[in-house]
Amino acid sequence: MPSSPPGAHLPDHPDFLWRNPEPRKSYDVVIIGGGGHGLATAHYLARNHGITNVAVLEKGWLAGGNMARNTTLIRSNYLWDESARIYDHSLTLWEGLEEELDYPILFSQRGVLNLAHSLQDVRDSVRRVEANKLNGIDAEWIGPEDVQRLCPIVNISQDIRYPVMGATYQARAGIAKHDYVAWGLARSADRAGIDIIQGCEVTGFTTDGDRVTGVRTTRGDIGAGRIALCAAGHSAVLAGMLDFRIPVQSHPLQALVSELLEPVHPTIVMSNAVHVYVSQAHKGELVMGAGVDSYVGYGQRGAFHIIERQMAAAVELFPVFARAHLLRSWAGIVDVTPDASPIVGRTPYENVFLNCGWGTGGFKATPGIGWCFADTVANGAPHPYVAPFALDRFTSGALVDEHGAAAVAH
Repeated sequence: MPSSPPGAHLPDHPDFLWRNPEPRKSYDVVIIGGGGHGLATAHYLARNHGITNVAVLEKGWLAGGNMARNTTLIRSNYLWDESARIYDHSLTLWEGLEEELDYPILFSQRGVLNLAHSLQDVRDSVRRVEANKLNGIDAEWIGPEDVQRLCPIVNISQDIRYPVMGATYQARAGIAKHDYVAWGLARSADRAGIDIIQGCEVTGFTTDGDRVTGVRTTRGDIGAGRIALCAAGHSAVLAGMLDFRIPVQSHPLQALVSELLEPVHPTIVMSNAVHVYVSQAHKGELVMGAGVDSYVGYGQRGAFHIIERQMAAAVELFPVFARAHLLRSWAGIVDVTPDASPIVGRTPYENVFLNCGWGTGGFKATPGIGWCFADTVANGAPHPYVAPFALDRFTSGALVDEHGAAAVAH
């Protein structure tokens, strides 16, 4: 195992946290995708399984895709047992990740409120709370007065278009600093001897029967014992190179932040009816998002009509925001499956494993899926927490339908 990379005594500067090596001729494991899931998989391959002859290939810059283009919400209050299990495993890991990585990730457990605005919202919300309790997840149903106690700036007037009738509340939910998470995982993987190779786009694969023997890249061919696909919105492109199809559509998901403000928003608030979610970042920006764009595409930019709708929804819930100024907007690429749940596990090739389809829930799953996917790759069989999310569920009919249960995109 190599010593710490040069400059590792400067932990606050990402350029010194990992090496930038030339790719070797072959590796035991090649991970395609240098975002949160790819880096977490590399971290846990080394930490939990002692597998360090690993390369993480990233076509652009490290964590420059969805990891850099999300709104950093972390929660586990999902409806179905299968979803609750993997997300709560992840939340538990989040609670110890800063110590595990020995790196600041600014994990702030400020809680999340999912607002209800109709009788059907109330029924669905109470159902989800009771399901969460059965799975040992902290969740409760609260009324409008308690909503305002937790977040005094929410408008609970009954004279608005969608009056607040209550909310679900998960106190353990929170946010983290996305780039710090990526840098901490990258540093950990690098120190274990794993190669992180940026500017290395995959252009094809070499195969021998039902095995893939290597990866063709813009930096040369790389042999691989096992391959882990962690490319989020571009997973369908990689699958196409291997002549199999996955039921995933990629959509832009836009978000925006305000100018820096004094602390005014103590928690996270989500509303499906008004269609916005808002938190306040550590520096003071209001971070806002809503649903995915209806069209399929790979655009990573905002659009004015989305900005206008998000701001209108935010001002309806939080009148105090009316004079806030927009600072910037951006978009990520979310990969959406027919049942709004991920695809994790085996592929038609015996040594290729797939992790995609997280839609708007990828960031919050980062350490949990890294743990479980590393176990899947190391052992050649799905970890029990991800077994329900196999690709073949779309032919067997054993879907895990999280449409609506997770509320607005997040």
